[in-house]
Amino acid sequence: MQSAQETLRPLKKLRVATDAFGESKGQTTMAEAIIFDMDGTLLDSVDLHAQAWQEAFAHFGYNFDFPRIRSQIGKGGDQLLPVFLSPEDLQSRGKEISEYRSRLFKETYLPRIKPFPGVRQLFEKVRLNGQKAVIASSAKGDELTDFERIAGIQDLVDTETSSADAKRSKPHPDIFEAALNRLGNGISKDRVIVVGDSPHDAEAAKNAGLRTVGVRCGGFPESDLRSAGCIAIFDGPEDLLEHYEQSPLARDR
Repeated sequence: MQSAQETLRPLKKLRVATDAFGESKGQTTMAEAIIFDMDGTLLDSVDLHAQAWQEAFAHFGYNFDFPRIRSQIGKGGDQLLPVFLSPEDLQSRGKEISEYRSRLFKETYLPRIKPFPGVRQLFEKVRLNGQKAVIASSAKGDELTDFERIAGIQDLVDTETSSADAKRSKPHPDIFEAALNRLGNGISKDRVIVVGDSPHDAEAAKNAGLRTVGVRCGGFPESDLRSAGCIAIFDGPEDLLEHYEQSPLARDR
């Protein structure tokens, strides 16, 4: 199965301004903090997560189509499982399935994850600009540590939030609200930009009162990213880095 990175080649450049949050297309922004999603945004891992869920479901006798499962990646298990299981099955098998998937992912799929091009350089740009780099992921804490290592950004992340910091995962706003709390009161919401690959990221950010820059590298349809409220869309970290000063991430524009 092709990775999202392979599927999207060659990528066309897309920088799409919208009027989300009532902004005019010419309005300037001053971003002081950038909150990054992890899977599908910095790491080419969406297909691997979907395969792990599909295999875990099958292990317990549930067979679901891969595209249907893939469309739900970006949510945590608390939001993904109810899409596929009845309330009764969720109550009796949900925890067992989730724990099995977690073990399976670490043993089989984690070693296959690769970062998208330009990830570390993008974080170095954020640091050089004097901006805060934040990770807000639905992943579990131990998984997030592995993901940051794979992405090569452990020393460039100012703060992070994982599923342990949120009662509900994306598309609920909890994970981004936790990230805002970690940033403190010194940075207002209008000085924060989210970068994510899925509609679930954009919806969660919007519910938290934040703007989202979308990236296509996770393989979600551009139309879905637009509909979810992304204020701009780029191919991935490398494209965003190349056009950083023209993007909503620029500190002063």
